[in-house]
Amino acid sequence: MSNKIEQFTKSKKSAETARSEPKSTPEAILLKDHPHVILGPHHPMTQLQQPDESLEAPAPIAQQKRLPAEHLRAVGLFKSYHKGSVEVPVLTGLDIDIRQGEFIAVVGQSGSGKSTLLHLLGTLDAPDQGEIHFDGRRIDNLPAPQRDALRNKRFGMIFQFYHLLPELSTLENVLSPLMIADGAWKYFVNRKKHRATAMGLLETVGLAHRLKHKPRELSGGEMQRAAIARALIAQPELLLADEPTGNLDQVTGQEILKILRTLNQRHRLTIVMVTHDQTLAGQADRIVRLARGRIERKDEEGRMKDEG
Repeated sequence: MSNKIEQFTKSKKSAETARSEPKSTPEAILLKDHPHVILGPHHPMTQLQQPDESLEAPAPIAQQKRLPAEHLRAVGLFKSYHKGSVEVPVLTGLDIDIRQGEFIAVVGQSGSGKSTLLHLLGTLDAPDQGEIHFDGRRIDNLPAPQRDALRNKRFGMIFQFYHLLPELSTLENVLSPLMIADGAWKYFVNRKKHRATAMGLLETVGLAHRLKHKPRELSGGEMQRAAIARALIAQPELLLADEPTGNLDQVTGQEILKILRTLNQRHRLTIVMVTHDQTLAGQADRIVRLARGRIERKDEEGRMKDEG
C-alpha cells in the first residue's frame, strides 16, 4: 500500500509540474536558439522580453566607469587612388579606435576620405599601408574568402543607394545574405526559422505591410529601411553605414537615424556612420572629423588640428 501511495504522489507532482511549465511555441524556440533576434514592437513575444521598468537602466557608454574593450582599430592607414598618371592621396596616416557599443559619426568635406575609410574598415578595399584589427585580430590582410565571410556574418553594411536586388521582393532581399551564407540545402532546412527572423526585422523597421513588394514599388525611405533589415539579418556585431540618409528628405532621414539609434541602445550594436548632415552627426555618441586624410582634434584653445 505504501508503495502505491508513493507512486501516486510522484505522478501527481509530475502532472502539476507539466501544467506549470509554459508550452514551447515556435517563437519561444526561436528566441531560445537565437537570443539576439529582433522582433517587431507588435509581436506577441516582444512583451515577454520587456525589461523590468523598476530596474535602473544601464549608464550611457561615456558614464560607465569601465569602458568596453576596443572592438575595431585602424593604425596608420594610407590610401591613394590613381587617375591616369596622377596619384591622389586620400588617407594619410589615419588612426582610429572604436569601442564595442559605440555609435560614431564620421564627417568631413567631400573628398576627405569618409567613404574610403568605411570601405577599408569593412574590408571592401585594402589600405596601401597600415593595419585594421577587429576583436584583436588583423583583418585587412585576410584572404578574400575570409573577408567575404566576415562581411556576411559579422559585419552589416548600409549604402546610400540601397543596392536592393530588383527582381526580389522585400522579404527575399532581406533573406539574401542567409541564402548566400547557408547554401541551397541548409537554407531549405532552415527556411522557416530564417523567414520568421526576417519578418520580425521588417516589422521592426515598419515594413511588415511590404513583404511582397519589389524595390520599384517602394519609396526611398522604404528601400533604406529594407536595406537596414537586410544588414541586420545575420545579427552582425558591427554596422557600417555610408550616407544612409543621403538620398532622403529630412523627416525620413530622422526616422532612419531613430531606427539606428534604437538598435544601438537596445542591442549594443556598434555603428560607424558616414554622413554630411551635422544635425544627424550630433546625435551620435562621438563625432570623428576627417580633413586632409586624417582625423582632426581640438587643441588646448579649441581650434581644430590634425592628429599626429
